[in-house]
Amino acid sequence: MHFHNKYLAEFFGTFWLVLGGCGTAIFAAVFAADAGINVGLVGVSLAFGLTVLTMAYAVGHVSGGHFNPAVSIGLWVGGRFGFGHLIPYIVFQVLGAIAAAFVLQWFVTDAGGAATDANGLNGGAIASLASNGYAEASPGGFSMNAVILMEVIMTAFFLIIIMGATDDRAPAGFAPIAIGLGLTLIHLISIPVSNTSVNPARSTGPALVSHFFGEGGDTVITQLPVFWAAPIVGGVLGAIIYRLIVSGAAPADTTPERVEYREPEYRSAPPLDRDYADRGGEYRGDRGEYRDYREEYRDDRY
Repeated sequence: MHFHNKYLAEFFGTFWLVLGGCGTAIFAAVFAADAGINVGLVGVSLAFGLTVLTMAYAVGHVSGGHFNPAVSIGLWVGGRFGFGHLIPYIVFQVLGAIAAAFVLQWFVTDAGGAATDANGLNGGAIASLASNGYAEASPGGFSMNAVILMEVIMTAFFLIIIMGATDDRAPAGFAPIAIGLGLTLIHLISIPVSNTSVNPARSTGPALVSHFFGEGGDTVITQLPVFWAAPIVGGVLGAIIYRLIVSGAAPADTTPERVEYREPEYRSAPPLDRDYADRGGEYRGDRGEYRDYREEYRDDRY
C-alpha cells in the first residue's frame, strides 16, 4: 500500500471528525429552541464518538485510524507507530481539520442573521466554530489550570482505551466501538470545562478559520497552544501508563485447550498364505506383512 493512501485516510478521517462533531455543536446543539429539537450536550458527545467509530471502520485498516496528532504521538511513544510516518500524519490531520472548518464557515456565512438569532442556530458556538478555550472562552468559565488538567487526564485515558482495545489480546473487531464510546464519554465529562479538545487538529482547524475568516477573534488563537501541549502530554502519559500496565503481564488465558483428534489407522491383514507359512514363513498380522527367515516381503499398500 502506498504511503499517500495512509495520509489521505488520515485527512478524510479528521475532516469527518471536525465536520460531524463541531458541526453538531454549531448547528444542532441549540437549534430552533421553540421547536424542542436540540441535541444538547449528549448529542454533541455522541456525534464526536460516532465520527471516530465510523471512520475507524471505514479507513482504520488503511492508516490505523488516528485522526489526532496526540494519538499518533502517543502510539509512537507506546511503540505502536513508526516515527517515519509521524510528521506526515500530523500534517494531514491538521489539513483535514482546516478543510472541515472551512466547510463549516461557509455554512455559517450562508445562514446569515439566522446564525445569531436566539431561536435559530447556536450563536455561542457559531462565532468560534466550536473552538476550545479556557477562562472567558470556557463554556463553564473554568481556569486555564483546570482546562490543562482536564485535557491531560482525558487524553491519557483516551490513549489507554485505544492501546488496550487494539492490543493483540483484545477481542478482535470491537476496537472502533470501544474507542468511539470512549470519546463520547470524554466529551460528556469535559465539554463544560474546555469544549473538549483531546485533539490538537480538532482545535486548530476551527480556531484558525474562525480567526481569519469568521468572528473568532484573537482569543481562539492565543489560547490554541494550550490545546496542543495538554493533549500531547496526556497522550504520552497514557501510552506510558498502558505499557506499565501490560509490562510483564501474562496474557489472559481465554482460549480453551485444543485437543487434536486423529482418526485411527486401520490396516487389514492379507489372507494367510498357508503354503508360505508351511515353508517356514512368519506371519505378522498386526502389521499386515510376511516375514521370511530367508527374505522379507512387505506389501506397501498396508
